[in-house]
Amino acid sequence: MSPAEVGASTSRRAPRYRRRLRSRIILSFVLLGAVLTLLLAFAANEARNRVEEALVQDVMNENIDEYARRYFLDPSRNPDLPLQQIRGYVFKRDKFERVRREYPEWVELPDGIHGLNGVNPDGSKFAYKLAVRKTPNEWFFLAYDMTQAARGQDQFYRALVVVVLMFTLFSLLLGWWAASRVMSPVSELAARLRQSGRSAKPEALAAHFADDEVGQLAAALDDYAARLTHVVQRDREFNADVSHELRTPLAVIKGAVELMLGRGDLDEKARTRLLRVERAEQQCSDLISALLLLSRNERAQGSCDVGKVARQLVETHRAQLGGKPLTLAVQGDSLMVDAPEAAVSVALGNLIGNAVKYTQAGEVLVRLLPAAVEVRDSGPGLSEEDAARLFERGYRGSHAGHSEGGGIGRSIVRRLCELYGWSVLVRPAADGGVVAVLRFDNGETS
Repeated sequence: MSPAEVGASTSRRAPRYRRRLRSRIILSFVLLGAVLTLLLAFAANEARNRVEEALVQDVMNENIDEYARRYFLDPSRNPDLPLQQIRGYVFKRDKFERVRREYPEWVELPDGIHGLNGVNPDGSKFAYKLAVRKTPNEWFFLAYDMTQAARGQDQFYRALVVVVLMFTLFSLLLGWWAASRVMSPVSELAARLRQSGRSAKPEALAAHFADDEVGQLAAALDDYAARLTHVVQRDREFNADVSHELRTPLAVIKGAVELMLGRGDLDEKARTRLLRVERAEQQCSDLISALLLLSRNERAQGSCDVGKVARQLVETHRAQLGGKPLTLAVQGDSLMVDAPEAAVSVALGNLIGNAVKYTQAGEVLVRLLPAAVEVRDSGPGLSEEDAARLFERGYRGSHAGHSEGGGIGRSIVRRLCELYGWSVLVRPAADGGVVAVLRFDNGETS
């Protein structure tokens, strides 16, 4: 797995192609029309063949029986037949050898009606039905020319193909019309839903539709929108109340700390602790501001010097090392970002805090790049799997051990990146440790 980048948007799966409902309706009509037309054509052709075969066999049986009856009435001459397209042959016992020479395909045929075909000397095909009656002394044959019938059958097949294509095309047009009629209220519902989503108070949809399936769907969407609006409004009110209630005691703490720091009789130990309280108050204020922005899902305007924020964060963590053999440094020039200082402080502070937290000895270096800030540490490193899932909510990774925290801070960083169009990259360093890069390319930098 390559180093994972958790960016302004969460990872999205490649969308699978799904045929539109309108296309599925049209395809259903086309398939239904084609299948029904093919079944009808098959049934019509089968019925035609059966009827034709039965009629031909009846005619042939009647004629050969009549031919034999007339022959036995006057064996001295060949009888006449009532149908011109039927030719009759009678061979006496002394002519059987002639039949074997001239009509070898007839000799082995049993009594009954048989279908035969062949090719004329000019290359044209012919087909005929042959009625056979054999007695010990006479062989009777009646040949019924079926060439015209075969040509008619070919024409019938071509006509069936044309009919199938025409009805398939008609099914396509009918499906197109039906899909437009069926999808018209659905498309109108989607358009009204999009238009309603642009306003703070969603418009009621059910009033614009009949009391049918689409109307029921619109009513369900209205109910869902009302419940969702209520939840969002309640959440915003709660966040605003919490923000206000938390800011008040924090303001009191800040004022008290400033007054105490202004006293000249403070010893160094007390001053250090008060400065730590002051930094903690500032961190809480920044975090509250960032969370309020996330809850409202709106970008606050402002201009922030990333270098200044980075140095303040480094000084804050340097004061909290507690004797840990760790060097903190900032390199690079000033970097201005069009975002409030609280958002940058929370995002960058989480990266620096993690680097300080998991590096027991060595160095944490913060570098200001042209459109990004890089945090590099010499800690125990990071696996590829941890790098891929590091910014999932609640994921702490195999490197966390028994350390405190639930991985929520990195989730907040990810959401801030989504809000401001930033991206954050975390990867194992080639020489050990971890490299985290917060990029502002998609935002406005100067």
